[in-house]
Amino acid sequence: MAKLMNGLLIKRLTLLQSFILLFVLTLFAVLAVITMEFVWAEKMRQRYGETDWVLSSLVTAVLLTVAAGIVAMAVLFYRWKLKRPLEILKQASENISANNLDFRITYDSRDEMGELVAVFENMRSQLEKNLKTLWRSAQDRKQLNAIFAHDLRTPLSVLKGNAEFLITYLPEKKLSEEKVLDLIQTMHLHIIRLENYAEAMNSIEKLEDVPVHRQPMDTIPLTALLDDSAKQIARQLGKHVVSSIENANTTIKVDTFIIMQVFENLVANGVRYAANQVNVRYVIRDDSMKITVTDDGPGFSDEALLKADLPFYRGEVWNANEHQGLGLYVCKVLCEKHAGSLQVDNGPRGGGSVTANFGIS
Repeated sequence: MAKLMNGLLIKRLTLLQSFILLFVLTLFAVLAVITMEFVWAEKMRQRYGETDWVLSSLVTAVLLTVAAGIVAMAVLFYRWKLKRPLEILKQASENISANNLDFRITYDSRDEMGELVAVFENMRSQLEKNLKTLWRSAQDRKQLNAIFAHDLRTPLSVLKGNAEFLITYLPEKKLSEEKVLDLIQTMHLHIIRLENYAEAMNSIEKLEDVPVHRQPMDTIPLTALLDDSAKQIARQLGKHVVSSIENANTTIKVDTFIIMQVFENLVANGVRYAANQVNVRYVIRDDSMKITVTDDGPGFSDEALLKADLPFYRGEVWNANEHQGLGLYVCKVLCEKHAGSLQVDNGPRGGGSVTANFGIS
């Protein structure tokens, strides 16, 4: 009978069609058995005459045959149409309950159970997509928090250094009014940076959402501001910064805070690996601004040249807790948002060299 069912391609039938087919086949089988039971009863009657036990046996046999037919039909219907898809759905439910969505559900049937399995697979697939989206959002938020925590140190260090400088020399009247105003202006810019950081932490969900606000800026005050931040960073580790500029006296259209964030990351990395000195070179062109930071340290290894701008790549960082391997990756993303790029290389005389390119048109 199983071969007959397979021959009829029962998997292609709906549940109702399969039930009707099994019912008809079971009915024919039961009627055939009952017919044989009547033949047997007739033979017994002819042999033993009219006796009560023959009639009772016939009635019992007919009832048992009908009951057996119903049970057999139910068992066959369950095995052929319900057992396998229910097992698939049960196993899938257990996997989902265990937060395991890395699997697929398939069932080769065109009936309602096949449709149910297909719907369940669609649900699993959507759950997997949603879970991955949530995971990526959580990772982006974690990454951004690490970036903000790292990049808050520089403006805080600048504010602290300038405040100490004012406290030390202002009472003794060793500072000119111009110098005091210059220090206050620098502190004001870094306070604005802190405010922007705080606002961004509340509104940005991922690094790619960082907005770019371009404004006209003279290169001389911009590079002076960058040099001041670089000296503050280098002073903390007893290093020196030397800067140079090509085509200085011009006006460019940039996002000052993105430039500063990228620049300070590059300088922080350079100071970390430098033996004594970090060199900064600004090159201004018609449509781009390039900032190259070179140190006199050991330079990048072959592996680091390939992976330094990947997220969470640490290499041989002297203090793994100092940074989460995000510096150059952040610089790369921000440069690309600013219509530029990031290039990691070794200097001609050794030492690491990183060039940040920003679109200014």
